Amino acid sequence: MTRTGFEAFVSRLPAVFVVRQWRDDSVAKVGDKIFALLDRDPGEVWCKVSDMSFDLLTELPGIRPAPYFARAGWVAISHESPLAGDEVEAYVVEAHRLIAAKLSKKRRLALGIDHLPIHAPL
Repeated sequence: MTRTGFEAFVSRLPAVFVVRQWRDDSVAKVGDKIFALLDRDPGEVWCKVSDMSFDLLTELPGIRPAPYFARAGWVAISHESPLAGDEVEAYVVEAHRLIAAKLSKKRRLALGIDHLPIHAPL
C-alpha cells in the first residue's frame, strides 16, 4: 500500500487523524491512540487485530508479528501477503473499532464515535 492510499483510506474513518512520526511512518490515530500505521512507502501495514486473528494471520506468508507492537496483538502485513487490498482495509477498519472501543465513554462521546459498536458484529 502506498502512503497516499493509506492516508486517504484511514482519513475516511470516524475521528481519525494521521501523523508522521518515527522514521516518517504514516501513523493513524483515534482519540490519541494508534490503531494502524504504514511502515515505509510503499510498505507494510501494521494494525491491531483480535487474538484469534493474530494467531491465524501470522501463519500466512508475508504477515508477521509487528516489531515492538506484537505483544499488544499487532501484525505487519506486507504486499507479499495473500490478502487482497480490501481484506487489508477490513483489518484496518477492525483495528479502528478495537482501539476506539477501549476509549472511555466520555472520550467516545467527545469524538462523536459513541455509536460505534464496542463488540465485533456477529
